[in-house]
Amino acid sequence: MKKLLRRLLPRSMRGGEVVIPVLRLQGAIMSGGGQFRPTLSLATTAGLIEKAFAIPGPAVAISINSPGGSPVQSRLIYKRIRDLAAEKNKKVLVFVEDVAASGGYMIAIAGDEIIADPSSIVGSIGVVSASFGFTDLIKKIGVERRVYTAGENKATLDPFQPEKKEDIERLKKLQLEVHETFIDMVKDRRRGKLKDDPDLFTGLFWSGKKGLELGLVDSLGDMRTVLRDRYGAKAELKLITAPRGLFGRRLGLGSSTSGFGPDVAGAVASGLVDAAEERALWSRFGL
Repeated sequence: MKKLLRRLLPRSMRGGEVVIPVLRLQGAIMSGGGQFRPTLSLATTAGLIEKAFAIPGPAVAISINSPGGSPVQSRLIYKRIRDLAAEKNKKVLVFVEDVAASGGYMIAIAGDEIIADPSSIVGSIGVVSASFGFTDLIKKIGVERRVYTAGENKATLDPFQPEKKEDIERLKKLQLEVHETFIDMVKDRRRGKLKDDPDLFTGLFWSGKKGLELGLVDSLGDMRTVLRDRYGAKAELKLITAPRGLFGRRLGLGSSTSGFGPDVAGAVASGLVDAAEERALWSRFGL
């Protein structure tokens, strides 16, 4: 009861209590997603990020657990965090859980400090594209592939047609440009902290302990201990959650407001493909 009454008081009358908003970003980074397959994108996180930075206090704590995904969505989330940090003049403390790799690490560098567990996985600063080739399969089952395009490169890297050398070279050039952007971001945000290691930007990943040696993270620890050591034992860690919609469902992070409709079968089929892709992202790190 005492705690409840204390919460009803204006913050100015709470005896100097420090409130640290905590934002949890968990999942693969990609557009789309839904109630049964939560993912991270600017659309699913923007409202929660805004909510976290709107709370008065010296800092925002962000917990990250992501194997990566879309470089575009990763950078958009990163930029929204940095823009609000500058606008609200707040420090951003990022805490790595199981993994902050690839796009997950891109979001992590939005932090003024990155704190990891010794066994966390960090890094994987690279770009990857993956698909399948079905040319032999469609021949075997007697399927004829028919493609009609306006534009000679419109069917580039069609998985049902043999690979072309020029298509692969074009893809690699694109990957190098995206990789260069990623490297520039890491060098800028970790300036003066990174060790001179030839493997740093090759796509390799390391434990949090090794990441500390390489300058990818600032320290090792857990959120509760670090925040209470820094802001006092009475510091309140306030978890930022999405508002509840109809039937008590969470709206926002990784969720959709739409229910079951006539397109549910198609959505399920598409979701299975996306889920396989997401599973592959996690499995790269043994998770």
